[in-house]
Amino acid sequence: MPRPIVASISISALQHNLAVARAHAPGARVWGVLKANGYGHGLERAMRGFAAADGLALIEPDYAVRLRELGWTKPILLLEGFFDADDLPVLAQHDIQFAVHCEEQIAQLEAFTAAASLHAHLKMNSGMNRLGFKPEAYRAAYARLQKIPSVASITLMTHFANADDAGNPLLPLAEQVRRFQAGSEGLDGPRSLCNSAADLMHAELANDWVRPGVMLYGGTPGGGSAADFGLRAAMTLESRIIGVQQVPAGEAIGYGSRFVADKPMKIGVVACGYADGYPRHAPNGTPVLVDGVKTGTVGRVSMDMLTVDLTHIPDADVGSQVELWGSKLPIDEVAYAAGTIGYELMCALAPRVAVREVD
Repeated sequence: MPRPIVASISISALQHNLAVARAHAPGARVWGVLKANGYGHGLERAMRGFAAADGLALIEPDYAVRLRELGWTKPILLLEGFFDADDLPVLAQHDIQFAVHCEEQIAQLEAFTAAASLHAHLKMNSGMNRLGFKPEAYRAAYARLQKIPSVASITLMTHFANADDAGNPLLPLAEQVRRFQAGSEGLDGPRSLCNSAADLMHAELANDWVRPGVMLYGGTPGGGSAADFGLRAAMTLESRIIGVQQVPAGEAIGYGSRFVADKPMKIGVVACGYADGYPRHAPNGTPVLVDGVKTGTVGRVSMDMLTVDLTHIPDADVGSQVELWGSKLPIDEVAYAAGTIGYELMCALAPRVAVREVD
C-alpha cells in the first residue's frame, strides 16, 4: 500500500487562474509560465491547464522541445535564452523563441549562419541586476540584433524586482518603468514587462505581453492573499495521522528536543517530512488542518514525519485527514509561517509524493 501522502492537482484551478490573469490585462497576450516542471505541478498538466494561453514560457530547452513533442503548437519562450550556440539549430527546428540578455548570446547569433527565422526577446536590466543589458547599452544591442539575417523579430522585455512593493525605497517600480521607457524609446517591437505581481496590481503596465507565473498556480507574489485576487489553489497536499502520543508536561518532542510540552498534550504524527518537500525549517505553530480544524506543528520536521498538536481536536486519531496546504489552507499562509514563499513549497514537491489530478 502507498503512503497516505498525495498531492492533488486541479486542472480547472489552473484554467481559472489563467482567466484571472487575462482579465487583469485584457489588451495583452499571455505567456503561461511553467518553468520548474510547472512550478512542481507537472509539465504536461500545466500545458493542459494553460491550453488557452497565447504561449508558454519556461527556462529549460529540453522541456521546451518536450512541449512540442506533446503537441503544443503556439509560441514557446525560453526566459533565460539559450545556453550554448549548439542550442540554436534545435530552437530553430522547433520554433522556440528565446531571451537575449548578454553580448555573448548576440555574438553566437551573429555567427549562426544557417537559414532560420528566430524570434528574440531582448532583455533590459532595468534594476533587477540579474540578466539583461543596461538601459544605456540596450539600443546598441537592439541594433546588432536587427542586422542578423536569422532574427525575424525582436520583443522588448524587462523584469520587475518590486511590482508587489511599488514604493520600495531602493528600487521603486516607477523607476524601473522609467528606465525601460528611456532605454527602449523609439525602438519597434512588442513590449513584455509584467510578471504576476504587475499583472495583478498594475494593469496599466500590461503592454503587449504579460508573463504570469505563480498566480497561475494559486499563489501570490505578495501584497494580498490568493482569495483577495480571486485565485484558486491548484495544488493540495494531503496526508493522514499515522500515530498519536499522549505527552505529559515537561516532555520534549522530536529531534533536538526543541519543543517541550508546557501541559499534557495530544500529539499527532503526520506522514509528511522534508523528503516529501515540506520545509524542515518550519517553526512550531506552522499551520496545518486536521479533519478541517486548524492546528500547528510542534517540534522539528523530520525526513518522513512531522508532529502536530491535537490537544484541541479530541476526535482526531490515526487515519484523520491532514491538509498541509491547498484548497482550504493557503500555501502562502504556510510559507510565510515557515519564513519562505509559496513558490518554494510548490517547486520542492518530491518525486516520491503521489500525484493525482482532480476535476
